Amino acid sequence: MASSKQEQVSQLIQETEGFTIDQTFALLVSRYPNKVTFSSSFSFEDQVISHQILENQFPIRIFTLDTGRLFPETYSVWSRTNEAYNTRIKPYYPNNEQLEDFVASTGPNSFYESTQNRKDCCHIRKVEPLKRALAGNAIWITGLRAEHSQGRSDLPKFEWDEGNQLIKFHPLLYWTTEEVMAFIRQHNIPYNKLHDKGFISIGCAPCTRAIQPGEDFRAGRWWWEDASKKECGLHVSESPAPVAPELAK
Repeated sequence: MASSKQEQVSQLIQETEGFTIDQTFALLVSRYPNKVTFSSSFSFEDQVISHQILENQFPIRIFTLDTGRLFPETYSVWSRTNEAYNTRIKPYYPNNEQLEDFVASTGPNSFYESTQNRKDCCHIRKVEPLKRALAGNAIWITGLRAEHSQGRSDLPKFEWDEGNQLIKFHPLLYWTTEEVMAFIRQHNIPYNKLHDKGFISIGCAPCTRAIQPGEDFRAGRWWWEDASKKECGLHVSESPAPVAPELAK
């Protein structure tokens, strides 16, 4: 990563220490006008972030990746969010030719057959549309939390994304599930009702199930695969380890 990018990340970490989420958003939109975007999957943490953006009318574009295999409940919370905040969250869809060729050659549910098929499916339905959605932006806001997986426990709140050539900001990184749900109840924020049925991390319907008591947070995603392979590529860094130190909560 170029020195200037290291300096930007380090400067943001230092400047925003002790900032609230709103204060950080205000700084980002001032420093990077029209180049701050947020990707929502309509998870409960993403709904908290959308509320902060829309309620305070920050000029931050919100988009979502519609893979074509989402749960009906996900589309429902998408509609309710648009209605509650009088907004229109922009969808990005897979490239139709790539998807048609993939399904024609491997079948509609080939992701169950091999890890490579599953990764190819994720790339077509999510990774490639994400790159189009992020193009031209300087800041990508995400709903990642440290509780999501062991691999995310050491993330800093700001990091450089080499693959997408921008800075990622994880405003809820150190929030607990209890804090997220309390905020949703306090502000009456629309959320995915699958969360009430044991679904924690919600993605495509064929690849997501509810978790059982005592199971790992990510056990409900790609449950037929080895735990070490449970990433779809959206947040897999293509750069060396983050240059910035971890922030304290």
